Amino acid sequence: MDRQQISSIAHRDHPIAAPLHDASVARLLARALPRGDERVLDLGCGEAAWLVRAAEGRPGVRADGVDLSEPALARGRQHLETAGLGGRVTLHQRDAAGYAAPDPYDVVLCVGSTHAFGGLLPTLDACARHLRRGGRVVVGEGFWEREPDARTLEVGFEKDEFADLAGTVDQVTEAGWTPVYAHVSTRAEWDDYEWSWTGSLSAWALDHAGEREAGQALEAADRHRDQWLKGYRGTLGFVTLVLRRD
Repeated sequence: MDRQQISSIAHRDHPIAAPLHDASVARLLARALPRGDERVLDLGCGEAAWLVRAAEGRPGVRADGVDLSEPALARGRQHLETAGLGGRVTLHQRDAAGYAAPDPYDVVLCVGSTHAFGGLLPTLDACARHLRRGGRVVVGEGFWEREPDARTLEVGFEKDEFADLAGTVDQVTEAGWTPVYAHVSTRAEWDDYEWSWTGSLSAWALDHAGEREAGQALEAADRHRDQWLKGYRGTLGFVTLVLRRD
């Protein structure tokens, strides 16, 4: 079972692939799409959960989503079809870093996928290449709520992998971006996300007991839960920023 399969199963009950409740996503999108007729790009769109929410109730929105995972994109197309948005949102299976479009976008999203570009600042550079003048970027990134201790580092993080919240915002502003809104994920949002991630994967494994991949899925869920509860819970934070750069 590869990483893309694991991720697709783990996000079945929490399609927003980040520690954000739907109400938080709605507030962020309201700030990012003030007119309601914007052209939107999601780099690392997964199952297109952000794009579904961006286009629902905004009939003027047109959007593209880019991701490498075929299982996630297949589920995304199902979501779009169910919501009646297939004619306004197009999903592309390709590397987000290499995606090119003939026209710029009003809004570029990259929430929970900055690793695909090598970090926060390279992600903002990639977003800028697709953004029209005066447009908005919505980017989600981790930060240290507190100094990472040995338990956090032992599960695979590097001390310099993230800054604290103030340092993260400083990186953004020093790169020429202006935050016009942001949301810091709460402990409740984190816990809901992690219990959903590990729980969905565990439930799938139990439902497919006896199949070769069931043991792999259960092992991945157990490992992730231990890393969260014994490692980074309360230490790793997540901020979603709405940015402009004129």
